[in-house]
Amino acid sequence: MERRVLIVDDEVDITDALKAGLERRGFKVTTFNDPVTALSKFTPTSYDISILDIRMPKMNGFELYREMRKVDGKASVCFLTAFDVHKEEFEKMFPDVKVKAFLKKPITIDSLVANLNELLSK
Repeated sequence: MERRVLIVDDEVDITDALKAGLERRGFKVTTFNDPVTALSKFTPTSYDISILDIRMPKMNGFELYREMRKVDGKASVCFLTAFDVHKEEFEKMFPDVKVKAFLKKPITIDSLVANLNELLSK
């Protein structure tokens, strides 16, 4: 079964590299470099998991996640950031939501695939 992944990151180089690497591993990948556009195209059950950058202009990854959950209450998300992992910040903002993965850039495709496979198998 082909796994559907949404990647939202404001850096085109990152979305292009992750998309190419994941597609070589059999994932079906949709990317957006603007979180507002990504949200406007997001529909329930479109993706098995979404990979969101935390720091983006217009809307950060946490805000995007909150809005995505309004559209699909079961949306599965993994955060990707070049900065220190913000799990504590996230838990303060969303105490009732358990996010399983905060991944740090740069990340290898092997590591990303391993993390995605683990998250998707749960």
